This record gives sequence, structure tokens and C-alpha cells, in this order.
Amino acid sequence: MATFVLVHGGGHGGWCYQKVARRLRRAGHEVHTPTLSGLAERSHLNLAGIGLETHLQDVASLLHYEDLEEVILVGHSYGGMVITGAADKVSDRVGRLVYLDAANPVNGQSLVDVAGPIIEAARPFGTVADGVELVLLPGPEAPLLYGITDPADSAWMAARLTGHPWRCFEDKLDLRNEDALWQIPQYHIVCTTTLATRDPELIDTARAEGRLWDIDTGHDLMISEPDAVTAALLEIAAA
Repeated sequence: MATFVLVHGGGHGGWCYQKVARRLRRAGHEVHTPTLSGLAERSHLNLAGIGLETHLQDVASLLHYEDLEEVILVGHSYGGMVITGAADKVSDRVGRLVYLDAANPVNGQSLVDVAGPIIEAARPFGTVADGVELVLLPGPEAPLLYGITDPADSAWMAARLTGHPWRCFEDKLDLRNEDALWQIPQYHIVCTTTLATRDPELIDTARAEGRLWDIDTGHDLMISEPDAVTAALLEIAAA
């Protein structure tokens, strides 16, 4: 049995992994789907103090307090920032890192540094609430931004998306344990359409070493293609 911790991306919550989590549990694995501070069912929290470091600590604390070891730590989109920083904090508890159409940062980078044009494009459509700048605001058309076109999935998502504090995307990673962090095996499950935008050396190396899966679907592939995502995760667990 493997232990999976599935970390969502911007504007989402642990809810977005329901389809994949059900499949992994049916296969006999332990699955945690935390919601990061300030999002989804935790959106009632005071957003003023929430930044990238908050989210790193959310995940690192989960691994500590649940006493999880050899975790397969999966991050989607912005979640790539989170799993990298969290694994730096608790590298002894992480067995594998999986980047699910996610940011692949290095020390000193923010999400804006990694995916500037994409995330910056969302900023003009944000708002300020109680002094906090929020982006990726929810709405009936918001699921289209994540490549979701199925009407049922779209309605389900639209009722659950929440605005995300912009500060999280500008904060830079401050890695302190890189020797241990970069020894953790890394795997990449990406959308076919995003391959051209990624570091070619990283992609070529991952492909050559059998650590790359590409799925021809939209960005929220855990919603639109849960069978394919689950199959890739089960392969990673068995590796």
C-alpha cells in the first residue's frame, strides 16, 4: 500500500481530487487531499497573512501530525510550488514527488517567475477584499480557464472554486535542504498541450528515464481524465 498526498492548485481545494482519490482508495492505497489555507472550505480564514510559506507549512504539518512516511507527494499547477517547498522541509517523509501539469520551480523562484505570462494574465480580472488582492475568481465561466468543458464537471467546479491570494504567486521559494530535496525521485504527468512550454531538458530527461506521462486533455486533468491520471499514479507507486 502506498500513501498519496494530493495537493491542489490555485483557486481549488482538496475537493478537486475526488475522482482520483476514490480510484486510488479502491486500489487499496491511503490518500490525503488537504485543502490549503484560505481556499475552499478554509476560505473563511483571515487571508491577510496567507502566502506561499503558509501553504508549505500546511502540507509539511500534515505529514508530521499524521506521521506519514514514504509519501508520494503530488502537486497540481501552483501545487508544484507547494510540494517542492514542503518536501524541502520534511524530505525524510517524502518518497516521490509528482508534478501534475505543475510548476517546476528551483530555489528563489516564485510562480510568477516560473509561469509569468499565464498567471499575470489573470491578475487584471482579480479584486481586493479586506485589503487582500485575490485572483482566479470563481464564476460560471471559470472552469473553461482550466480546460473543463463537460457541463456537469463545469457546474460542479463553478460551485467550489474560490479566489486565491495573489501574494502566494509572488512569494519566492526559500529552500534550505536542497541536497536532500533533489535526491527525491521526481515524476511528471503533464497535458500534451503544455509540453512545448516546459524546460526541454527536464522533459527529455524524464521521458528517457520513464518518468513522464502526457495526457491529451485540459489543465485540470484530474477532473477531466481521472482514469489516466490514476493509472499513471499507480505506475509511479509500483516503480
